[in-house]
Amino acid sequence: MNIKVLKIVLGLFLFIFFLAPVLNHDNLDLEQQEINEKLALEKIAEKRAYLTGRFDQTKHEDFVVISEQYSMGGNKMYLRKEAYADFIKMRKAASRDGINLLIASATRNFDYQRGLWNRKWSGASLVEGKNLSVSISSELERFNKILEYSAAPSTSRHHWGTDIDINGAEPAYFDTPKGIAEYEWLTKNAKEYGFCQTYTAKGEERLSGYNEEKWHWTYTPLSRNFTKEYQTIVMEADIYGFSGEAQVPTLNLIENYVLAINPDCL
Repeated sequence: MNIKVLKIVLGLFLFIFFLAPVLNHDNLDLEQQEINEKLALEKIAEKRAYLTGRFDQTKHEDFVVISEQYSMGGNKMYLRKEAYADFIKMRKAASRDGINLLIASATRNFDYQRGLWNRKWSGASLVEGKNLSVSISSELERFNKILEYSAAPSTSRHHWGTDIDINGAEPAYFDTPKGIAEYEWLTKNAKEYGFCQTYTAKGEERLSGYNEEKWHWTYTPLSRNFTKEYQTIVMEADIYGFSGEAQVPTLNLIENYVLAINPDCL
């Protein structure tokens, strides 16, 4: 074997023995990186689905059924376990002060919220005694009218299992002596149990969003983080699949509604 051939053979040997494993390792690192990126994207997609209500709370391990003794109307409702446990503590404390707190509405996933929204849009459910499909021909105006008290599907905090309506959802009720006493107790004590009134009266601290809702309370130990995640993960393109969705791009729902809450709840 001449010197030239020997050098070629030796070079191949060195490549196989020393360099090939390094290249293979680099390939494995690249493959693992791709796997990690895929898993990260899947996790983000799963979180986006959760935040926009596209999941089944009846099969979710973090949710629990609300006992009938703590609910209004007899409907089967679900809530995040942590929020439910602290609501029960709050309710017991209120009871000692002669205040009876009941959950009127809890988790509403996308499909449930879409049903509420579409019925108002079509006129099947009246809004302030009116069929909006007849009284408001402009789709943008109709959308804004429903937004006074109802969230568009994909944007409701009720999707998260952290927000509850307490003792009804009618402004007039909280002008009655009973409603006033209940609201005063909540404003004084709810924070101790992790609850915050989500939609206070609009003004300098809350320029946009839904009208004041004295019945709507959020469980901040969980919802503060979900609010931040929504702001980061959810995009306007994720808000779709319901009547009037063509108006979404004109309304900036994320900034003007999802994030337009009582600053104390952030």
